[in-house]
Amino acid sequence: MSEASLFHHDRETLFVEVILPLYIAKTYTYRVPAEWNEQIAVGKRVIIQFGRNKIYAAIVYRMVKEAPLQYEAKYILNVIDDDPVVDAHQLALWEWLSAYYMCYLGEVMQAALPAALKMASETKIVASEQEGLDRNFLSDKGYMVMEALDVAGELTVNDIVKLLGQKSVFPLLKSLFDHGYILISEEIKDRFKPKRKSFLRLSKEFGDGEGIRGLLDSLNRAPKQQDAVLAFLQLRKTKAEIMRQDIMELTAVGAGIIGSLIEKGVFEVDEKVVSRFAGEDLAITTNFVFNAQQQRAFDEIKGFFEERDVVLLHGVTASGKTQLYIRLIEEAIAAGKNALYLLPEIALTTQITDRLKLHFGDKLGVYHSKFNDNERAEVWHKVLKGEFKVVVGARSSVFLPFNNLGLIVVDEEHESSYKQYDPAPRYHARDTAIYLGHVHQAKVLLGSATPSIESYYNAKAGKYGFVELKERFGEAKLPEIQVINIAEEGRKDQMFSYFSGALLQGITDALERKEQVILFQNRRGHTPFVQCSTCGWVAKCVNCDVSLTYHKSSNHLHCHYCGHMEPPIQVCPACGMPHIESKGFGTERVEEELELLLPAARIGRLDLDSTKGKYGFDKVITAFDDHEFDVLIGTQMVAKGLDFGRVSLIGIINADAMINFPDFRAYERAFSLFSQVAGRAGRREKEGRVIVQTHTPNHRVLEQVIEHNYEGMFMTEVKERKNYQYPPFYRLIKMDIRHTDMQYAHDGASRLASLLRANLGSRVLGPEPPLISRVRNHFIQTITLKIERNNVSIAKVKEFIRQAIVQFEIDKSNKGIRISIDVDPY
Repeated sequence: MSEASLFHHDRETLFVEVILPLYIAKTYTYRVPAEWNEQIAVGKRVIIQFGRNKIYAAIVYRMVKEAPLQYEAKYILNVIDDDPVVDAHQLALWEWLSAYYMCYLGEVMQAALPAALKMASETKIVASEQEGLDRNFLSDKGYMVMEALDVAGELTVNDIVKLLGQKSVFPLLKSLFDHGYILISEEIKDRFKPKRKSFLRLSKEFGDGEGIRGLLDSLNRAPKQQDAVLAFLQLRKTKAEIMRQDIMELTAVGAGIIGSLIEKGVFEVDEKVVSRFAGEDLAITTNFVFNAQQQRAFDEIKGFFEERDVVLLHGVTASGKTQLYIRLIEEAIAAGKNALYLLPEIALTTQITDRLKLHFGDKLGVYHSKFNDNERAEVWHKVLKGEFKVVVGARSSVFLPFNNLGLIVVDEEHESSYKQYDPAPRYHARDTAIYLGHVHQAKVLLGSATPSIESYYNAKAGKYGFVELKERFGEAKLPEIQVINIAEEGRKDQMFSYFSGALLQGITDALERKEQVILFQNRRGHTPFVQCSTCGWVAKCVNCDVSLTYHKSSNHLHCHYCGHMEPPIQVCPACGMPHIESKGFGTERVEEELELLLPAARIGRLDLDSTKGKYGFDKVITAFDDHEFDVLIGTQMVAKGLDFGRVSLIGIINADAMINFPDFRAYERAFSLFSQVAGRAGRREKEGRVIVQTHTPNHRVLEQVIEHNYEGMFMTEVKERKNYQYPPFYRLIKMDIRHTDMQYAHDGASRLASLLRANLGSRVLGPEPPLISRVRNHFIQTITLKIERNNVSIAKVKEFIRQAIVQFEIDKSNKGIRISIDVDPY
């Protein structure tokens, strides 16, 4: 026997199927060099060449012993990891996401992994600014990379391949990254910052009665400073810790006066890390005790978990749901399990993190998209190593590598923010969390004051356990809701700009009582559109079929779909007349008008424009929580479960836009949003008040909100949805067909609809243009499939859709047409 045949007998040739972070239909098979047979494992990253010269970090999906028949397998270039970064549970979740949401495994990988873990040829590398790094310990090649970064500032992986003259640069980059020399994709700036507050104390030299008398005498010529000291002494009788704001509210002195007293050494400043809820929320203490309603709900949840994997908790706003979550998480940790606490918005993680830190300390991790790539990679590795027992985060947290998951809490489960719209996978985090729980054999708790119709239906049908909390915690009462008829107020001459007399008076009264107000207007910007009053011309985006919104902060017209901007228009380009008028109003315009009506009020704004940056939201809500603002004007962000102790009045500026939106979920979402906004009022011992302005005061949704009648809304909605074939009785699949030519898009969509109708018949609706029929210069046609839930295999339907799409794409006449699939849209 030859030496070569002996060698092949001793060292088996292995092949691996890998997942590439690309839009390709299948996994790809590569050959493993014999010397790496012992190192290779499912879930590890390997370096491969795909195409002519593209290099990628791919995930090993499967080990195989046979070469592919259709093509010659290339060798992998290197193995990056000592241990797998993706485990069997994650791969099972990825497979489900790919099958259920009709996308490719590569698209799931692209969404699931932090960018720092999926390096490719075009990945950007920058040098770290971390101090104390000694480059003398680097290898020659590592030193070359760092010197090149010093000169260029930023390099791609391809640049480094050319610099070193080798393709397998990823192990070197991984080592540099792990030791802090380089950063991937973007530079780390600030990490999560806890909330800090400054407290005042009187200097020790004025500690006794004689010292205080001498101090007050010395301030006779500075009466305002004297007033500030007297206010401090008065407050000290009832408060253990005193802030500048407390003194400013009790007296007429400004921040400058208190600053002068600090400079003189009268006051000393203590800065402490505090919770945003300190002194205001019973949930902040680690030894809180349930009330009778909470104890009953807690026992019922645990009872249902004995027989069901999913439980829906329907608890009114401020009923103490968070306390239940904390106790259940504590029990999961005590049992040696991990927990995931999902929230629909990054905004909410900001407010809830401090509260959870008190209970779980360093065992708590935070994960969301406002963290940069390197921070997310760090959290990923800590979860993988088991350093975090609890993770709180937005929808992308479902992709983390949990190894012993016992409990998943999906708070505000009704929120549309849990749905990913673009790019694929277009998953819903609530539904994904339920499958993740199934993979880990973990329990899932869905919580909401206004559950989604689907979840409530599943609970009523017995598929989920169902627990209710109908009373607010402690002495808090549900708010009084008053509906104002805008048309009637206008006839009585009681409208002041966008504010009814009742709302304006309510704001004034709240400010006099040193209380706070939230105003809700679900449209950002200053003016939704500008129009010529002579010929009716409207300023529209050049790339999309939408009107441009004027933003006063930038003094430009903006498209909210593609980001196009242009300066404001003074003269109509159609008729040449200078009669350009602003139509409608957004949060900026409401802020501007309120400043004119109440010049003494301190007004803040909470919308996408005012919260840019990682800590943009945190800054606004911290300022409002510290009473730096009297009034907070916001879009639906203000409805997202925020908790402010001094808010006594909520104003909904115009309820009609939400109610009349052309969507089968419009009434459900309007009820939910109005109820959630109303829930921000009166969350302590005081009863809150909500004023809703509308042109349709007798609308059934508003009546149901006033009566806090979720059950009535649910019963009305399910009857209509059953009649018109909508969820929860039917499944929806939406297909968008895009092309830069309108007729070409329409013709292609018609051909695809014909292919689908061959097997699905009347279940196929369309094609038709959607509400916004052109985005980024692509014309859109939509096909909607309504599939009954009973007696139809959804898996077979999806397989037929895939076959129809393949047949469609093979046809050369459809070249250039893009198809996107959204399972369970809206």
